[in-house]
Amino acid sequence: MTEYGGKGGDGASDRPKTDGSGTEGSTTTYRRTFLKGSAAAIGASTIPVSAVRASEAEQENRAERQAVTDAGTEGMVSSVHPRATEAGADVLQEGGNAIDAAVAVQFALNAVQPHSSGIGGGGFMLVYVAEEDELYSIDNRERAPLGATADMFLNDEGEPIPFEERITLGEAVGVPGTLRACDVALKRFGTRDLSELIAPGIELASGACPVTVDEPLATAIAEEQRKFNDAAQSVFAPGGEPLEAGDELVQPALADTFRQIKEEGIGPFYKGDIATATAEVVQEHGGSMTADDLARYNVTIDHPDVGEYGDLTVRTQSLPSSGGLTIAQILQLLEAFDLGQYERRSAETYHALIEAFHLAYADRGEYMGDKALVDAPWQGLLDEEYVDQRRSLIGFESAGLAGVEPGDPWAYQPGDPYRVSAATDDASENETSKRTASPFRSDLGQTTHFTTADSDGNLVSWTSTIEQFFGTGIMVPDHGFMLNNELTDFDAEPGGPNEVEPTKRPLSSTSPTIVFKEGEPFMTVGSPGGKTIITTVSQIVLNVAEFGMSVPEAIAEPRIYADVDPAVMWEEGVSSEGRQRLGELGHEIEQESTPLGNAQAILVRDGEYLGVADGRRDGSVIGL
Repeated sequence: MTEYGGKGGDGASDRPKTDGSGTEGSTTTYRRTFLKGSAAAIGASTIPVSAVRASEAEQENRAERQAVTDAGTEGMVSSVHPRATEAGADVLQEGGNAIDAAVAVQFALNAVQPHSSGIGGGGFMLVYVAEEDELYSIDNRERAPLGATADMFLNDEGEPIPFEERITLGEAVGVPGTLRACDVALKRFGTRDLSELIAPGIELASGACPVTVDEPLATAIAEEQRKFNDAAQSVFAPGGEPLEAGDELVQPALADTFRQIKEEGIGPFYKGDIATATAEVVQEHGGSMTADDLARYNVTIDHPDVGEYGDLTVRTQSLPSSGGLTIAQILQLLEAFDLGQYERRSAETYHALIEAFHLAYADRGEYMGDKALVDAPWQGLLDEEYVDQRRSLIGFESAGLAGVEPGDPWAYQPGDPYRVSAATDDASENETSKRTASPFRSDLGQTTHFTTADSDGNLVSWTSTIEQFFGTGIMVPDHGFMLNNELTDFDAEPGGPNEVEPTKRPLSSTSPTIVFKEGEPFMTVGSPGGKTIITTVSQIVLNVAEFGMSVPEAIAEPRIYADVDPAVMWEEGVSSEGRQRLGELGHEIEQESTPLGNAQAILVRDGEYLGVADGRRDGSVIGL
């Protein structure tokens, strides 16, 4: 194995970087020049991707995706939007810690990227507390209301409601957890009051700090306008005309809601007038949520799952996110192949990845659900003998694992399952097996990931979401925030560990990750992308640990995606020759490329931080 962060350096600069697109907010970001100590020795600013053979056209494609980097010794923020990154960096500069900064980023993102995350959604947050040398998970996944039923996504004929309709229903709205996570994280790990950290969000939403619509937001508005309720239309498509890139974005109702939270705390959201308004609009759209469902909501503080690759320990979100177990299984399946003997873009490497993805996703779909209500064979899934047995199904002569049946990890798990489905469920094996996958578009998800670090060594890796762009399209009237459609992550058909149940959390792929080396934090990483999050994070870890790439290189490297189905997605930069060879092996390679993920990361090395923002979308980093 090559030394981590090897080829080409990790990248630093004499000032913070945005994505260079000239988007709103980039000029204010550039004013920071807080590099200290020997951080400049880390290397050049924006790092070219790893030096492998590629055509000129492929090199050009990759250059467009170069990771944005910055270095610092006193703190770091990496997010998808310059204004959100600046909000977090301001908190660090004023003496706040990484948790304080992350909360400020979250509120700012709600204002500048209301289509991706916000207080109407949820997510998963990893917090490394340096003084305790302990890693915590704050699970703020949305929950099904008490009135949810296992068949609520079936039509009168007992068939699944079409996905494009399902995502707009009131039944799709899960009880939001983001705001509760902000409050709990600050009380347990922070040093600042929520009332202080929400202030940047108020300025951005109210127009006091002007925000213009960028291209990603404009595209999302145009594509999702069809599902907006009247409240959302009035903000994002006033008079029926969707906002375009360059238009000013002002959200007075959201600003007023933020002001109310600033003055009164989170109480009104979960037990007061905001809770009542939320329940009313959900019920107007056919859902069962009540104000009592919001009052009952709380986050859980847990410890992440653990996987290993070489001398890296990969700690990722546990169930109800499938990220931790599935990433760990993928890495365990791959490590024995010593893929470093091949080029990163060789057919052999891609083939091994695809086959490992098929195996891991087969087990994911069969065994995983909310661990509070479902017993998953988590030990069996990672048992050495079980993984060896599954790996033996991978042959390098031909593809053969698309549609593979799940294995039997229970044979390697102490005890028997005590529960795998709802107490009232008596579905047969045949009924369970007829569950259908959602369209690939749904699996991409529309989420955001951000990460922070401070001078004491505390780290946050947080993936936050309202599911699809603009969630259900339902905005809470007079309160200005969008409601998620996370409950569509449940299986539409009853039967199995991920069927709908009251208070249950739907299975997720969200994978905020903190990687350790020799017992010390090495890097944070995460990405949006629905089920593709798992393969994105897995490939980034593999690129660093097996192929010796720097973190910017690892993120810029073209990615592929496959699950249990035959279709293999790929990004530009995966050569036509490689795709042809994979086709000859028997893989079903999609005709067109598909962007996969948008990672944010922080590398920790020798008392210095390197922040990295993926070049696939807009992104920015600020180091102090």
